[in-house]
Amino acid sequence: MVNIPDIYSVLETIPDPEMPISITDLGLIEEVQLAENSVHIKLLPTFIGCFALPAIAQEIQNKVGKLDGIEDVEVELIHNPPWSIDRISDGGRASLAEHGISVPEEGPICNKGSENQHIEIRTSSIPCPWCNSTKTKLTSQFGPTRCRSIHYCDACRQPFERMKRI
Repeated sequence: MVNIPDIYSVLETIPDPEMPISITDLGLIEEVQLAENSVHIKLLPTFIGCFALPAIAQEIQNKVGKLDGIEDVEVELIHNPPWSIDRISDGGRASLAEHGISVPEEGPICNKGSENQHIEIRTSSIPCPWCNSTKTKLTSQFGPTRCRSIHYCDACRQPFERMKRI
């Protein structure tokens, strides 16, 4: 009999088509519900209109649908709670860094009236994932996907991507 941990084990094998990270490490899975021979999975997009969502949903249906006893897999795209970089696992952050993608530190973004204010400074305080230097600069707010920006490190002369905080 299939159980929810079995389903999560399968979901962990599904990579994000645009980044070197699994959909579970990226924090896209909000909930998995199992009822007899059907599975309902709630999926959070990183950005509304993300082009990878249909491919991710199809891969979930294909792989989870192969589990013994599963006849129906429904993937529901939800927007509440909103996805944020805080959902990325430590393993996912390490995988992204190995591939030159920087992720902002965890914590709330700056909101008026918030006790714990976190402000991301978009200057040379962003560490390079290749050499850890802070001699970096933002070169483009628009990266290869909507959820990433492009930066450049003056120390090692390497470009790198950074996950955007949303």
